[in-house]
Amino acid sequence: MAPAEPNAQAFKQQGEVPYFAEERKGWKGYIEWEKYPEKKKQAIDILKRYDFPVSPEFQMVPLPKTNPVLEGVRWKYYHYAMGPTLQDLPDISWKYVLKEKSPDMIHVLQFPYNGEPPRDRLTAITPNPDFFVRNHGGIPEIEEDEYFFDVDGLVNDPKRITLKDLKDESKFPRMTATVTLQCSGTRRIEQIHEYPGDGDELINAPWGEGAIGTAKWTGVSLKKIIKYCGGLKEGGQHVEFFGADTYFKKGQIFNYVVSVPMRKVKINEVILAWEMNGKPLPRIHGFPLRVVVMGYIGARSCKWLYKINLIADPSMAPVQMKEYLYYSPQIGKHNNTYSNGFSIQTMPVSSAIMTPLNHDQIIHDGKIKLTGWAFSGSGWPERVEVSGDGGSIWYEVPYDKMSRKYFHAWRVWEYEMPVDAEGWLEFCVRTWDNALNTQPTYVRSAWNWDLHVTSSCHRIKIYSMNRLKPATAKRLKQCEERGISILPITQPLEMDVETEEEYLEEMKKREGRDPIE
Repeated sequence: MAPAEPNAQAFKQQGEVPYFAEERKGWKGYIEWEKYPEKKKQAIDILKRYDFPVSPEFQMVPLPKTNPVLEGVRWKYYHYAMGPTLQDLPDISWKYVLKEKSPDMIHVLQFPYNGEPPRDRLTAITPNPDFFVRNHGGIPEIEEDEYFFDVDGLVNDPKRITLKDLKDESKFPRMTATVTLQCSGTRRIEQIHEYPGDGDELINAPWGEGAIGTAKWTGVSLKKIIKYCGGLKEGGQHVEFFGADTYFKKGQIFNYVVSVPMRKVKINEVILAWEMNGKPLPRIHGFPLRVVVMGYIGARSCKWLYKINLIADPSMAPVQMKEYLYYSPQIGKHNNTYSNGFSIQTMPVSSAIMTPLNHDQIIHDGKIKLTGWAFSGSGWPERVEVSGDGGSIWYEVPYDKMSRKYFHAWRVWEYEMPVDAEGWLEFCVRTWDNALNTQPTYVRSAWNWDLHVTSSCHRIKIYSMNRLKPATAKRLKQCEERGISILPITQPLEMDVETEEEYLEEMKKREGRDPIE
């Protein structure tokens, strides 16, 4: 077996270099796989030539203190093996990371790119450069003037629609909606730390609290497009989306394909969007056109859309059928199947403390400011509660310290937590939505083999030093006078903490170390 995570430049081509032609003019990096079984078979035979690197171990050992955290070497190798059409996509994709995302993004996986913003830039509407990215393949470069998508399957009048058509308001009334997208892997690191699971670095990347964001998306309701195509034929119950990125799964090759039920479409909760926060979609987020599915797992919001297919049943494509499954705690590597996990669609109630960070050491005057987000895919966050003692006593975040309500978006919040105690404290947060749904108490309650949807109460541990305590105030003053920092707490002070005279006086008050009798 090949070693895990070698240098990506160590790739050696096996046999004749293959060539798979790009499917359309002006669509660089797009190869159509789904229509051509023989081409798929050819690609599978090429993949069989290689002993690809295995997934790196990142759960039973500490995560690398690097950025990117994981490189994704084997995913790069898959693309290199496919020849000149796909071999440059890892470099092209990284180019767009550097161009379109904030320079201090946390790069969870370099390729396919997975990244989240720093925790301290939490706003009600997420700026495009700070919006998290969860990609499954490389970024195709599609020219807007050459772009179109097909609507096919169980519709009465299949059509090909250009972006110019879609933007024609005489044909399609446009809409703008404030919608939160959340990766099902958000906060996965909490499950990894306590109870490791499936270690595929793409499917189960070690996300923190930042794999969620909110934007104002502008486009057209998919309901209007299906009406434009003559409406549904009998039996059309699901809608399948095809993305132009190439996706690999267990030695096979695909385009990215997912589906959602028509009930989401009928209530105008599926948008085909070309704008994000009033600007054209960034390439890394699906330019020229992507799907936005309100309230559902982010994986259903297909990027680089090239086809919509109306079907009778959920898609049998691997992302829909074999991934994003939620298993019971009794299911794992020893007994899991695709059918004994249920498909994740609507996102549950969840929340997170974004600041302070876990293991922060905080000097304060009786209060510590917390900030965070709260979200519910099936409604909206109505109440946020925080606790400074691990969940025994809860404080409600005042309504005026929460952002406005939207049907399909998070609420960001802040709270000045009263803190008297010192030493290590456990802060946690929980949310109640409009239907009184709330969160499981502990990580163990929500653990599942694929490490999806960490919906338990988010917990952080902070070290409290309260300046209102006389002894703490005295120690801080001593440090200040000597030009010594009290941080980090794990390093001993460069001074005696008590003189002999002070010690003897205190011992006298305490009646010494030993009893009289």
